Amino acid sequence: MRNIELRHTFPHLLSGRSLKNIVPGVVLALLATPVLAAENVITLGGGVDVAPRYSGSDKTRVSAAQVVDYAMANGFFIGTTRGIGYGNNIGNLDYSAALSYRVGRKDKDVSSDSISSGSDELRGMGEIKGSAIVVPGLEYKVTDWLHLQLQAEVPVSERDNGEAVHFGISSPFYTSPKNEVTLALTGSWGSDKYMQTYYGVSAAQSSASGFARHDAGAGIYAWSMNLDWTHKLTSRWSVLASAGVTQLTGDAGDSPIVLRKTSPTGSLKVTYSF
Repeated sequence: MRNIELRHTFPHLLSGRSLKNIVPGVVLALLATPVLAAENVITLGGGVDVAPRYSGSDKTRVSAAQVVDYAMANGFFIGTTRGIGYGNNIGNLDYSAALSYRVGRKDKDVSSDSISSGSDELRGMGEIKGSAIVVPGLEYKVTDWLHLQLQAEVPVSERDNGEAVHFGISSPFYTSPKNEVTLALTGSWGSDKYMQTYYGVSAAQSSASGFARHDAGAGIYAWSMNLDWTHKLTSRWSVLASAGVTQLTGDAGDSPIVLRKTSPTGSLKVTYSF
């Protein structure tokens, strides 16, 4: 099998470390939309992710990252970074839909190999259960260096966790036979349920945790900027590096559980495709 071309899309909820998110519903890792290959491709890899313990935490967690992905020539895919779904294109418009998983949040520190986020700072806030979600996405290639992107998260379990929408632009501004460097700017919007789940503090939570009560309404809750670099060591081996920053805003930024509005993120992975 030969390698498949990978095209940068939104950071969404699937990172290379096994369905882990940094900002709830915003994946701060490379999500690849396959341009149909002539053959089926399996990609295996691993590395590290660096991110806040939870969205708004002032502490950082370094965790192991795993990549297992199977992309079929007909557009179907399954893997740790994308879930189970289908992607294809009509001219300059790429489209995809996947069944995936939005990880939960615990009110205690979690280990480096846990797929959940969490921190002792959230004691009394209770646990947010993970959600099975449907993830439709669109990407329109305006030019070779300017892509417009739209992606949604619609929960099909734990539906009270709410919906999110991510929108933005990406620019693969440097491409060579061995390297691709992409800069992406993403805005994220959450529904009332989403915002209250991840950034609100109810009366009961306030009493148990000591945080002031906070009502979070629907709106844009984060802006993210990512710089991603893919380097092909050989036709099969690649290095993927990502560095970014996320700024919480609106009711999310004003939440009492948010101890740091601006958070750096990063990842480094090595993959093998065959």
